[in-house]
Amino acid sequence: MPILGPAFVAAIAYVDPGNVATNLTAGATLGYMLVWVVVAASLVAVLVQFQAAKLGMATGRSLPELCRRRFSTWGNRVLWLQAEIVVLATDLAEFVGAAIGLQLLFGMPVAASAGATAVVSLLLLELRRHGRTRPFELASAAALLLVGAGVGYDIVFVGHQSAGDLATGLIPNLGGDGALLLAMGIVGATVMPHAVYLHSALVQGRGISTQDARRQPALVRRILRLDCSLALGLATMINVSMIALGAGLGAATDGAWTGDLVAAHGELATRIGGAAALAFAIALLSSGVSSTGVGTLAGDVVMRGFLGRRVPVHVRRIITMAPAVLALLAGAPLTGLLLLSQVVISLGVPVALFLLVYFCRDRTLMGSLTNAPLTTAIAATAAAVVALPACCLSVTWLL
Repeated sequence: MPILGPAFVAAIAYVDPGNVATNLTAGATLGYMLVWVVVAASLVAVLVQFQAAKLGMATGRSLPELCRRRFSTWGNRVLWLQAEIVVLATDLAEFVGAAIGLQLLFGMPVAASAGATAVVSLLLLELRRHGRTRPFELASAAALLLVGAGVGYDIVFVGHQSAGDLATGLIPNLGGDGALLLAMGIVGATVMPHAVYLHSALVQGRGISTQDARRQPALVRRILRLDCSLALGLATMINVSMIALGAGLGAATDGAWTGDLVAAHGELATRIGGAAALAFAIALLSSGVSSTGVGTLAGDVVMRGFLGRRVPVHVRRIITMAPAVLALLAGAPLTGLLLLSQVVISLGVPVALFLLVYFCRDRTLMGSLTNAPLTTAIAATAAAVVALPACCLSVTWLL
């Protein structure tokens, strides 16, 4: 039982505002066509997070800490720099999503919403900083459920849903206009590098020593699979529901709405009522606030691991919030910022996944929890499948 819980914290990264924006846009413009992409990417995410958790249990160290011990100083600085950029981009998406949620709920100006988001995320992090791990994990699980409840409520009242179309969406198909780009965006928004770094650290200090974990590899594997399957299974259902909501709202507006988050709130209020708009705003706010705390915690793991240094969480919060606040104050398009952040995040996907595969196959590190050759082959193939569209997405959008 002490091992269960970290996957729910990592799962918050899989329903962050970047996922909301990408999935709603896919549903609004293509209907259910890309449901299969969400499901496939989520299956890879379960494998990836399971590997990250197993690495932390077997070694007692996070992925960045293992890199610091294995690679040169300059190599670690390069790895830290790319990971730090990914964390900043992640925080940008989450911060923007929370700010949109506060604006929709309370009509707060940009500066006030930015400050409120930072305060709430710091309160969540205090639970973790003072060793209160369970409350932090329970808060993350509650936020995950709240996002799902908000999206589910809106699906019921938006209507225009079709079980047949949903089933058809499970069949691989990229024939629609812009389908390939959106599919790459979904993959880039689903497998998150900072969640990999963080999960390998969260499983430590669970009351089970490295020696005990290695003596009971079958039990550890079963528990970690259960944790990852429950948490990421719930995240998968929420992401599929987002596509269904986007498809339903797009059909209700005869294609006039194409995925903009602020416009979605207005359409829900006009066509269904204030309760539906409120549920949407609460879901978006929960997604942004909870994931921004997770992003800041991941940044702490990244810096401590790669460089052996720590920055006080309050200082890190100020640093990571600065790009988001400046972008908001400059009047940048909010949904555009969310989509752009996913491009930057996708640059770090190949690095995190291949580092994970590299260490999990090392018997001197993993002991009895070492990946079997077949598992290594599957994990490496999955990493390549995810990394390729992520790199293509980055090149396409940057050009």
